[in-house]
Amino acid sequence: MPDRRVGLDDPMVSDAVAAAWQDGVVERAEGFERQRLSVVPRPLVEAALLRPVTRRIVVTDAGYFPRAADHGRHRPNGAAETIVIVCVDGSGWVEAGGQRTRVGSSTAIVLPGGIPHSYGASADDPWTIWWCHVRGSDVAELLDAADISPARVTLSLRGADRVTAMLDEISTSLERDTTPARLVATSGMAWRLLTQLAVDRLLPEHGTPLERALRYLEDRVDGSVHVPELAAMVGVSPSHLASLFREATGGGVVAHHLALKMARARQLLDTTDLPVAEIGRRVGMDDPFYFSRRFRLTHGMAPTAYREHRKG
Repeated sequence: MPDRRVGLDDPMVSDAVAAAWQDGVVERAEGFERQRLSVVPRPLVEAALLRPVTRRIVVTDAGYFPRAADHGRHRPNGAAETIVIVCVDGSGWVEAGGQRTRVGSSTAIVLPGGIPHSYGASADDPWTIWWCHVRGSDVAELLDAADISPARVTLSLRGADRVTAMLDEISTSLERDTTPARLVATSGMAWRLLTQLAVDRLLPEHGTPLERALRYLEDRVDGSVHVPELAAMVGVSPSHLASLFREATGGGVVAHHLALKMARARQLLDTTDLPVAEIGRRVGMDDPFYFSRRFRLTHGMAPTAYREHRKG
């Protein structure tokens, strides 16, 4: 669903919500049918922020609002926590950094602590959302990894089911109790949640040149690759393809292909009794000495030593 700017007179905003926004706050006191809501007492949050593990990231609130008609918040001074909202159905909108953006299904809103913001459900198709609030010393770094900033607070999710499952797990855990052990457990869940948002940003969308190039290399671990030919195949220039790979993998096309070959070689060494020379051939390296040299450069040991090394 494409983004667009909306205003208080937009049909997606009800008259009641618009009027409340002009007063500076929107609250819905009665809640939503089948909603889930957990709030960690603030003294417990402050104590958690002084302890190992939870001082890095602690969940302070979590919930689920289905068909949340007239739901919305206006925080001109921002919130103490970073707010994560995932829309799984319906639609809504968010305003931050001077822009108001429409939000549809499989979209995450991430609002860093302290930034002024507003958000709400659309009037004609109210959103269903999972959400949580987090604080901690490492939150800013995790947001940087997801490329979140006051000017960019929405993410299209390619792993929406995974993200909502994590939010469900957080809510279920906090509904049981808010003991220090439980807060440690939800800290780990929140870390997974924010890193998954970072991964969703980096993973290529299906059908894009990068995704097709990655799939081509995965299917041809036993062959060689010529970057100009691969670039032409996916419809971009060699320099642009190289740029896409650097951003997504941290290296170039050939380096990524070599990493795939080494991963396949490790798998064969761990799970078969094939001779080292045969494993080299299966990853497109017919010269066993060249294969052994590349493997040693990658792993710091020869293939035979790797195979003999106890693992697990």
